[in-house]
Amino acid sequence: MTAYPPLPPFPAGFHWGTSTSAYQIEGAPTEDGKGVSIWDTFVRRPGVIREAQTGDVACDHYHRTADDIALMSDLGVNAYRFSVAWTRIQPDGTGPANPAGLAFYDRLVDALLEKGITPFPTLFHWDLPQALEDRDGWLARDTAHRFADYAALLAGRLADRVEHWITLNEPFIHLAYGYAFGVHAPGRALMTDAIPVAHHQLLAHGLAVSALRSAGAARVLIANNLTPVWPATDAAEDRAAADAYDALHNRLFTDPILLGRYPDLSAYGTGPDLGGVVRDGDLELIAAPLDGLGVNYYNPTRVAAPGPEHGLPFQDVPIDGVPRSAFDWPVVPDGLRELLVSLADRYGAALPPIHITENGTSADDKVVAGRVADPERIAFLDGHIRALAQAMAAGVDVRGYLTWTLMDNFEWAEGFTQRFGLVHVDHETQARTPKDSYYWLRDRIKEWRSA
Repeated sequence: MTAYPPLPPFPAGFHWGTSTSAYQIEGAPTEDGKGVSIWDTFVRRPGVIREAQTGDVACDHYHRTADDIALMSDLGVNAYRFSVAWTRIQPDGTGPANPAGLAFYDRLVDALLEKGITPFPTLFHWDLPQALEDRDGWLARDTAHRFADYAALLAGRLADRVEHWITLNEPFIHLAYGYAFGVHAPGRALMTDAIPVAHHQLLAHGLAVSALRSAGAARVLIANNLTPVWPATDAAEDRAAADAYDALHNRLFTDPILLGRYPDLSAYGTGPDLGGVVRDGDLELIAAPLDGLGVNYYNPTRVAAPGPEHGLPFQDVPIDGVPRSAFDWPVVPDGLRELLVSLADRYGAALPPIHITENGTSADDKVVAGRVADPERIAFLDGHIRALAQAMAAGVDVRGYLTWTLMDNFEWAEGFTQRFGLVHVDHETQARTPKDSYYWLRDRIKEWRSA
């Protein structure tokens, strides 16, 4: 195994952890009264998931929770970000709570706390109740209010023990992949007509912040997928394309929360009312003060001016000369430093403390003689943690680093073909095998704690 120089020290109380999501690991799609989500429906469309795989079993975490928490405890993490399946709490997205669903997450939280692991529940990680999608999903303003009701039910049960709450995970990705391009659930391909989805997700966030605080939640965050945006050249048209992409990917879901206004979206044919869906008072709700910002970072994005009839004011172009993951994503650790410093520069005093809520890479991992050698992942983690330390040294207030992900899971449209985990999962037998990266990170956490 490659020897790496010692990593820099981190503050006492820094959160070292991992992240997962409900549909990707839990399985048990109909057990204990769980309702149908848009992913339960979407995976049954012909041709939308690699090898026609589903998350019906996934990692069977619903039945193997104790084993998975034991893996976290042995890893030495003090934080775990998981998502709650809305349809376990409200099978149809409305009405009273399902007692069995609440009890599952109640047991999970207690088991984490017994091991000294701080729970970071995420309320929404793309698995909208199908019954709400049947009523137009996130295109409907009412969905935001139903989300607030759900948040209140969950916090009413758990806020006495759960300090940190995350409202939404990566609302930009859900907007883009689920509603604009149709490659994720619910599979709508509306292109720029999907932009109202952004406002309704943000309104849901704002309403949920109020509901969570009313139920006693101490700290509320949102987890945004963010990316440095690089113009392909210094030409004015490429810089304009980069600005347009930055407004959509980064600023659409951050400016309203931190600045109380939408960015310039004129490149997408819409004004500050996002097609007439913004009402008086909405932005004040959305901009309710937060206790932290979750940042999910995987890679920078390089864009150029679009070609004729492209349909969007930008087009992606490759980032050359860098390593690439098994997912063919560019690996640029310094992009994390650049992103964090740029957030501090852009938002100044409005920027709350940051948690890195996802950061990880896929690799072609195989079990050989009981071992999974994944040097690419170790190099990825080492490089990104060093970049994180550089951003913190430059003054960015970062309170935690949570890797994506604890174990190989159902990777959405890619099925089980992409492995991001620190723990290898045989999806036929459910056998868990910690990878070399798991042991590497365990040793680093021990070093930081003993420093």
